[in-house]
Amino acid sequence: MLSNLTPFLIQWAITALALWVASYIFKGVKFDSTGALVVSALLLGFANAIVKPLLVILTLPLTLVTFGLFLLVINALMILLVSAVVKGFRVSGFWTALFASIFVSVLSFIIGALVTGSDPSMNIQMPAGSETWL
Repeated sequence: MLSNLTPFLIQWAITALALWVASYIFKGVKFDSTGALVVSALLLGFANAIVKPLLVILTLPLTLVTFGLFLLVINALMILLVSAVVKGFRVSGFWTALFASIFVSVLSFIIGALVTGSDPSMNIQMPAGSETWL
């Protein structure tokens, strides 16, 4: 049980750090308190895990027509959704959310690669016999 909790907590901290840095870079992204930042990072993770896949499936034709660029819009909508739910988190508009979502995604990826790159327990292990694809 604890082996599954550690990667979750690390990803939560990475997301919170990326949101915190984004609030200093983008003037339209504001947090009233550290609690709002921590809750926003948690809800952004849940929104990306639950709501985003549903939106990707529902907008698949539009995503294919735009060669995947519509996924950036979905990322911005996830940040706007979280800012609407969390009281102390404000985003000034769609374009701020779009650029902040790109920044948070790239920074989270980089920090995650640096933090988990040398730890084999953080990597997803494929079951035996999964090397053949049909």
